[in-house]
Amino acid sequence: MSVSRRSLFVLPIAAFAARGAGAQEAAAPAVIQQLYDALLGVMKQAKALGFDGRYARLAPVIERVFDLGLMARIAVGPTWPQIPPAQQQALTQAFIRFTVSQYSGRFDGYGGERFEVDPTTQANPNGLVVQSRLVPSSGEATTLNYLMHRGAGGAWQVIDVYLKGTISELATRRSEFAGVLQSSGPDGLVRTLDQRAAALRAG
Repeated sequence: MSVSRRSLFVLPIAAFAARGAGAQEAAAPAVIQQLYDALLGVMKQAKALGFDGRYARLAPVIERVFDLGLMARIAVGPTWPQIPPAQQQALTQAFIRFTVSQYSGRFDGYGGERFEVDPTTQANPNGLVVQSRLVPSSGEATTLNYLMHRGAGGAWQVIDVYLKGTISELATRRSEFAGVLQSSGPDGLVRTLDQRAAALRAG
């Protein structure tokens, strides 16, 4: 169920297919639950941990749950094969730092929120979709859906996040990255990602 080479750069944002079933798919929602358990633990200790403490707690979880190497390649788009290996590695590491910084900066407190993970899944040409919601103590819940595939070792890993259920985070990233790559090249994108990570750390 891995993503084919051709499909790396054409992940769909459109509607998902019918629900999947079976024991092997049950593992995918469990991965998202592990992510949420880690986030809740960090949120409840956010002030004591500070940004660096949250980063240290979340980094190993996020790097396990997300296939960040593949996500970096998808976000860069079709020009990835033309980038020299050393710059590919630098881009991947910058993308990882930026992603972990995003979660460390976003989840900086706890106000009674909870996460709900749908135990069923939806089939998708690139794997499975796990549906979830962030439910505040008051107000409207936010839908967060995760596109997952079989990563290294056969484990389910996230390769895209759909905000409000339909907005592909990677499609947004690719649009942002395209302009930077065109004007400043891979090294410029590394600098941009590190600057954004630093800004998140600074609050």
